[in-house]
Amino acid sequence: MPQPASFDVTTGVDLQEVDNAVNQAQKEIAQRYDFKGSKASIEFKRAEGILALVADSDFQMTALFDVVQTKLIKRGVSVKNLDVGELKQAAGDTVRREVKLKMELDAETAKKVAAAIKEAKLKKVQAAIQGEQVRVSGPSRDDLQEAIALLRSKDFGVELKFG
Repeated sequence: MPQPASFDVTTGVDLQEVDNAVNQAQKEIAQRYDFKGSKASIEFKRAEGILALVADSDFQMTALFDVVQTKLIKRGVSVKNLDVGELKQAAGDTVRREVKLKMELDAETAKKVAAAIKEAKLKKVQAAIQGEQVRVSGPSRDDLQEAIALLRSKDFGVELKFG
């Protein structure tokens, strides 16, 4: 009997690429005329997976976030994996915003992925939630290719990676 094939569905971002994108965004902000003399800054808290943005006004925050987003896209980091926090007033007439990076599948998203596979009723393809990933297994690789195509066609709010 042939060995059943399987793959894991996960999510995450390459922290090195995020770091590079933040460095590029900081360089651009230092050069831009509309940010001259402002307190605009970007801080990447790598351990917590958080980008902390500080700007002088709502308008500058929008421009700052656009710069960061553009640099992340150019570095191949999916913006689906960004959890954008609310705009908060801070000391010294500045505004702050925290952007969390989604590093793993949360329980809710994992359930949605597993449910989507079950609803599709693919032949003998099963999905099992294992912590922060979903293991999808089936008797043939063709069935698993169908499952991957199905998952790619749906939007789960995060970028899915198949391993």
